[in-house]
Parts: sequence; structure tokens; C-alpha cells
Amino acid sequence: MKNFEYFAPETTEEAIRLLDEHGEAAKPLAGGTDLLIFMRDQKITPDVIVDLKGINALSGIEELPDGSVQFGSLTPMQDLAVHPMMRERYPHFISSIREVGSIQVRNLATVGGNICNASPAADTPPTLLTLNAQVRLAGPRGERVIPLREFFVGPGQTALERDEVLTHVILPSPQPRSGGCYIKLANRQAMDIAFVGVSSYVVLDEDHTVVDARIALGAVAPTPLRVDAAETILQGQQLTKEVLSEAGEAAEAASRPITDHRASVEYRRMMVKVLTRRAVLRAAEKARNGNGR
Repeated sequence: MKNFEYFAPETTEEAIRLLDEHGEAAKPLAGGTDLLIFMRDQKITPDVIVDLKGINALSGIEELPDGSVQFGSLTPMQDLAVHPMMRERYPHFISSIREVGSIQVRNLATVGGNICNASPAADTPPTLLTLNAQVRLAGPRGERVIPLREFFVGPGQTALERDEVLTHVILPSPQPRSGGCYIKLANRQAMDIAFVGVSSYVVLDEDHTVVDARIALGAVAPTPLRVDAAETILQGQQLTKEVLSEAGEAAEAASRPITDHRASVEYRRMMVKVLTRRAVLRAAEKARNGNGR
């Protein structure tokens, strides 16, 4: 690892100033579970590290007046995973957090870092996409809030400007009769990168007809991907075998996987179709149970 200059700001404003001052030479440090590995392997060689962990304003979980929940980008994943309100309201998001590494890793890792790393195979972005999450960004020009689905622009690339900091993630309040599901396909049960990830979120009416459906894929496209075509197929429908099969085929068609050492293009596409059907069914079952779980 090459030598670098280290800064530990205590405020968001100070961090923004440092990132603005040092430009492309600087990298922000969140949990460090990705960045430090990249630096060790010399895939990234910054001259300046701006450690955000000492900024108290970037940690914590709060309910907003409109019923949505906001958590700081530097909140450790494990804090989110054990928080009663998060577990009650957003169980499939919490299930995706529990797929990240080990408990030791989750005590350091942050959702903000997981998002900003912009890995197509990351576990938390697909569930956040199906929850219609937003991200709050702060920089020298002020603050802006954008939908998470507009944040990812390519592998390792985001809409975050070099002098901006992702400060918070905002989750809308879950709807009545809703349920979510996240399925990760990997070689091992823990501490492995997904070669397919599928998240679903389904809202049913009293007759078990779909009134809202959201599907997101991971590890099968250059970015985490919402599948609008599959969602449209499910809207206003009973979840028959035929409807589920059509939605699975639409998700497969929208995917753009590659062949690597984990899986082939053909296998990934096949599993997108299978896991989309399975994830939608599981989400609908939770919605029918009335507790989202």
C-alpha cells in the first residue's frame, strides 16, 4: 500500500471542503471493508484519505414526520440489522444486510459505502431499489435528494460528484398488505459475492390482486437494475403460474450478465427467471400474512 495523507474531519462541511480541495487525489473512507482491500491490492492508489467515521451526523436512525425512515450513511450495517424499527418495517432489506460478509464485517461496513462502491453484485442496493429508496447528497453547491435508481451509472460509477458526500438514505413507509423478499445465489452460504441477486416487493389488495410490484436484480447487469417490464406484467394481476412465468421471462430479457469465474451468462439468465418467480411468490405470501415477513 502506497503512502497517503490522512484526514479525519468531524463535520460534513469539513469533509466536503477536503474533498473539494484535493479533488481526484482524494478518496472518502466509510467502513473501509472495500476501499482498504482495493488499496492493498493497488487497484486504487489515492494520495489522500478523508475518513468520515468521526462525523457523528452521518450515523443514526430516525423516523421523519411523513412516516419515512432516514438513516445516516455511516451507520454500521449491524446497527441497522438489530434495530427494532428497521426489522419490523423493512425485513427484506435487513435480510440483504445479513448476506454481507460476517458479523465482524457488518460491524464496520456501512450501507452508504456499499452503495457508493457501486458494485453490480452488492447485496443491499436491489432491496433498496424495491423500497423506492432515496439518497441525500451534500456538497459545496448545497444538498440534493435523488432516487437511488438514478444514482448508479455504471460499474463502480455513481451520480455522486467528487466533492459530494452521501449523507443519508431515506426509505418510504411500507404500504399495508405489502411484503418483500431478497434471494442471493452464491457458491457458499456466507461471505461470498452473489452471482445472481433478486429482490421483490409486492402490495396486494383484499382479493390478493397485485396493486404494486417492484423487482430489482443484482450481479446480472452493469448496475443494480429495476425491471420495469416485469413489474408492469404483474400490475393488476392474480399471481397465476402463467403471469409469474411471463414476469420471470421479462426479467431474464432485461438482464445483461457476463460470464466470469463464478457463473456463465446462460446460467445467470436462467436463474434470473427462476429466482424472479420465486421472489415474487415469497413476497406475496408475506403480504398475505400481513406482516411483511
